[in-house]
Amino acid sequence: MDESVTSGRNGALLVVGDVVTDVVARHRGPLATGTDTVAAIRMLPGGAGANVACWAAHTGCADVRLLGRVGADSAAWHERELVAAGVRPRLVVDPRAATGTVICLVDGGAAAERTFLTDSGASLRLEPDDWSDAMLDGVARLHLSGYLLFSEPSRALAAVALAAARARGVPVSMDPASAGFLVELGVDRFLAFAEGLDVLLPSRDEACLLTGLSDPADAAAKLSRLFPLVVAKSGVRGALVARAGNVLARVPAAPATPRDSTGAGDAFTGAFLAALVAGADPEEAAARGCRAGARAVERVGGRPPHPGSN
Repeated sequence: MDESVTSGRNGALLVVGDVVTDVVARHRGPLATGTDTVAAIRMLPGGAGANVACWAAHTGCADVRLLGRVGADSAAWHERELVAAGVRPRLVVDPRAATGTVICLVDGGAAAERTFLTDSGASLRLEPDDWSDAMLDGVARLHLSGYLLFSEPSRALAAVALAAARARGVPVSMDPASAGFLVELGVDRFLAFAEGLDVLLPSRDEACLLTGLSDPADAAAKLSRLFPLVVAKSGVRGALVARAGNVLARVPAAPATPRDSTGAGDAFTGAFLAALVAGADPEEAAARGCRAGARAVERVGGRPPHPGSN
């Protein structure tokens, strides 16, 4: 059994990924085309990579670091929010692009499902020059946001970071991030890049898309023949832990009353990785991830609470 997958090394978690501004619009009725739809609207810090880092810090990882790229328009605000959440950010300020913005349309149904309108802005303009191998000093695990693969500069940065981590023996995880963007990128291209990963954390839909299978358990099992550890996030159905072609555990979801499902998968990933860094086994780490995901859907936005947040 690969010890790097199952035990922490009491070091830091480094997350490389997107930092964006979320505009969350919660509407109770269907969207009315051509006229007004009443909604509660808030502007919040977000981004899959940043959310993962914040949830990892919130759930017990003492040293969480984040590399991301933002525009000058909101760099100071994002840095303050990350520091307040317990994250050590290294934010590259883009000289030309504004901070990425995502409009999150959240319906008022029982599942609080969301639809994203995404302007990646500076977030996917990370490039190899933004990386230094020294960022891995003291790092026990590297996590790459799957959004990095959806532009050429950030895909090149992700490849450099992955190679550097492999050279140092630092295990690397990735969340594919978006089924829609995966279709545009191409399954074969994603899998070719992901060959060096130690942990893959797809959603149920992403696992099925990556394998062409309709059953999430079969999909997780198939992916685990390509990656040492696969944890498929299935929302209200919990999570599947798979290794070596077999589903080893079906972890139930924690009860929750959803308000906004934005960031639930990021919360799972952050808590899961924090647990691995602390030495938990994958099944226990997945259980902690499910509990974090349940807390996330009961909040508006993708981040955990911190002093001064609401």
